[in-house]
Amino acid sequence: MKTVFVFNGPNLNLLGTREPDVYGAATLADVQQLCEAACARHGLALDFRQTNHEGVLVDWLHEAGRAQAAGTALGAVLNAGAYTHTSVALHDAIKGAGVTVIELHISNVHAREAFRHHSFIAPTARAVMAGFGVRGYPLAIDGLVAVTVA
Repeated sequence: MKTVFVFNGPNLNLLGTREPDVYGAATLADVQQLCEAACARHGLALDFRQTNHEGVLVDWLHEAGRAQAAGTALGAVLNAGAYTHTSVALHDAIKGAGVTVIELHISNVHAREAFRHHSFIAPTARAVMAGFGVRGYPLAIDGLVAVTVA
C-alpha cells in the first residue's frame, strides 16, 4: 500500500480557533479525518503531520522524495502556511527531492493580502489548490492520485 504524505506548516495546529472567519471551525484533527477517508477510498495509507518549523518541513519533503523514489509513496499534499510566501528553502527541497507536491491553501490566498499572492512553492508543485476550505484536503489527495496513477 502506497502512502500519501500530508504536511501542514506553521499555525495550522490552531485550526478551529484561529481566524474562523477565514479558516472555518474545523480543527486539524477534523482535517486528518477527511484525509484518512480520502486515502481509504483510494486504498492508500496516510502520513499526516504538522510543524511550526521550516527546517522540519524541509526534512519531511526529503523523506517523501525518498519514499516516492522507492515506490512506497505517491507524493505529498503541502499546506506550508505562511512559508509558501517566504521560503526558498521549501522550493529547493521539493525540487531537489523530486517529490510530487500538491500545494494547498484553505483560503483563497489570491483574494487576501497582496503578500499572499506570490508562492515560492508553486513553480515546483504539480498543482495548486486554494479556497475550498478544509474540504480542499481530500480534493488535493484525489488530485494527487489523478496525476500520479496511470
